[in-house]
Amino acid sequence: MGILSSAKPKGKCSHGGAADLTSSEVPRGGISKDERRSDNVALHTAAVTVATTATLQLLDDIRGAAGDNNYLRLMGIARSSVVAFVIDTTGSMRDDILEAKRVVNEIIDSKKGTQDEPSQYILVPFNDPKFGPLIRTTNPDVMKAEIAKLTADGGGDLPEMCLSGLQLALTGAPASSHIYVFTDAVAKDIALKDTIVALIRSTKSTVSFFMTGDGARRSRRGVESRAATFENYKDLALASGGQAIGVTKENLPQATDIIIDSSTSALVTVLQRARNPGRAETFSFLLDESLNNITIYITGKSLTFTLKNPAGVTQKQNEANGKLGTVQTVGNLYRVRLATDKHTGLWEISMNSNQPYTLKVTGQSTIAFIYDFVETFEGPHPGYALISGRPKAGMPAMLLVSVLGRKGPASVKVANVALVTVSGSEVVGGALEDMGNGDFLVTVTKVPAGEFVVLLNGTDVVSSTVFQRQSTTQMSVSKVTIKAVVDRSMEPGKPFTLPFTVMTDATGGSYKISASNDRDFKMNVPGSIAVTTGGNSTGEMTITVPANTPSGTDVTLTIEAVAPGASDSNYAVLRLSVVTKVTDFTPPQCEVVSVSVVDCPADPAACSSAFWQLSANLTDGVNGTGITSLTHRQGVGNLTHTDLKQTVVAAAFNASCCSLTVELVAVDKAMNVGNCRFSIVRNAGPPSLALSFPLLVCLLVSAFFTTSLRDLLI
Repeated sequence: MGILSSAKPKGKCSHGGAADLTSSEVPRGGISKDERRSDNVALHTAAVTVATTATLQLLDDIRGAAGDNNYLRLMGIARSSVVAFVIDTTGSMRDDILEAKRVVNEIIDSKKGTQDEPSQYILVPFNDPKFGPLIRTTNPDVMKAEIAKLTADGGGDLPEMCLSGLQLALTGAPASSHIYVFTDAVAKDIALKDTIVALIRSTKSTVSFFMTGDGARRSRRGVESRAATFENYKDLALASGGQAIGVTKENLPQATDIIIDSSTSALVTVLQRARNPGRAETFSFLLDESLNNITIYITGKSLTFTLKNPAGVTQKQNEANGKLGTVQTVGNLYRVRLATDKHTGLWEISMNSNQPYTLKVTGQSTIAFIYDFVETFEGPHPGYALISGRPKAGMPAMLLVSVLGRKGPASVKVANVALVTVSGSEVVGGALEDMGNGDFLVTVTKVPAGEFVVLLNGTDVVSSTVFQRQSTTQMSVSKVTIKAVVDRSMEPGKPFTLPFTVMTDATGGSYKISASNDRDFKMNVPGSIAVTTGGNSTGEMTITVPANTPSGTDVTLTIEAVAPGASDSNYAVLRLSVVTKVTDFTPPQCEVVSVSVVDCPADPAACSSAFWQLSANLTDGVNGTGITSLTHRQGVGNLTHTDLKQTVVAAAFNASCCSLTVELVAVDKAMNVGNCRFSIVRNAGPPSLALSFPLLVCLLVSAFFTTSLRDLLI
């Protein structure tokens, strides 16, 4: 489709429609699937049907190539979030790493087999100067084995490569993951701090730090060094909605419950605030009937607080077991776990301290929301596009908010959505437009100048109680915008050029440009770019992909533009893929060799007494890239096969008559997917053991689907 030019690749059909300039070029015409018009009415329905079928086939091929569990994660359908551990393995952690291992193992054991078990575990060790590799598994036992391999050694000087390890975890884990960092030293790679903040905002992942150490280490390193370290980690934890906790080896086990709390399923945030410097202030928050396991976290020193429920009952910080719940102190953190017989309604907590402190209220509930800042785009397919980076300062902004209730979107009524400053009291409400199916377009006339979060209030229709939810990741505005569009993949051994544009609504000048990628690929990045006041300027960077990079490697690229005098900045986070040039477009082929079966009894209750076996040969052809995986689905049985490196792979599937259908899924190295489906029919009459010839059992063999994944993308 071309809205600016009539040029189109040879042999390609046009999209069609009044805005498509390519429609007049041979081959002329085009069937627009977007709308039914007088010039396409004859073929519109057929075109829509073909497109829908191709889309379903594409999704099914992706499922076949990735496997069911990975496909569910790709679609955002998983039991719970991914949990990542980033662990310091330098020599200075020798006395502490054993305790860190025990804590991690306890976390895994407490989740294993429950509905809160993470859908995936990630481990990133870091040392100095090395960090990584990233270890990823869905098997908790494998994760425990990998953690058991960790040893404390090396390092030398005190600062370590903490942020490099954290960057690897943020880029390797999916959005909304929970990441826990164990360390006892300042970050040597503090220059990555802005990159880490950009990745946190982009992924909306939560990062919590656990800093271990004893009095001797604090004395040796000096109070000022530890204070600086703690502040850096506290900034990152606060930006993500996590915690920064200073603990010793002795009280680290008490922090285990805190990690378990924050890595549970269906976790929501009710309130989050921070004050620096601290001051006396009372905060109110709503607790609704759907909330369970409500926990309040307070970090800070030299503080007091009083919690009050809607009935006026109070509890202070020094009451370990009070009328409202239990209070646990771990290092600089207070953990208040409310009693199960909570009162719904408006609660209050009165804080009093002249030192910086943070406050966060969480619980478990299926009433939740997600959001993204968006902007409109026009053209033949108008709509809303996600904004990469921080929203513009001094301008109206739009958010696309999706709300989920206990019985679907219809079970909640949204009253208002507002932007609230975390460290102040500014609240900016937005105008709501119901888009249907739980989606709302929120328009605000301005965005707060400081760090802010999104606050949503509404009514739970199921219980008729009002509820309050808040986002965790902090956002802020910028007068700088940086944009880059990735319209192709990278190829091993070849340089990749990426153009980018920097725009500003502020004073022009020389804008500092920096970029980093999580694969440590060599890059040629301009150090600065000149931008006029209120204008824009374009530059380009080059990424060199090593020739031995495996096809399918993903790369996260972070680009940052900093205004003159470091008065402002913004970022763009891009996901790129390395793909070897494809020459194999043909999926694996399947040939049935034999089917051996005793008549399956007509009575399903007797199905386990009879069995059937299928033998098949699979090949990717002489010029194919070779079969890389062979699995079965839609069938309960045992699949065996010969070495996949062979030109012809012999497969055998054995099953009882309780499972009458099997689907073999073969994937080659070019990610072409082939599906083989087989079914047998139960004997309609009395079982006859004498009839063993395969044709007499009504074997049904479906056609082998030979659709290439890439054929659907062309």
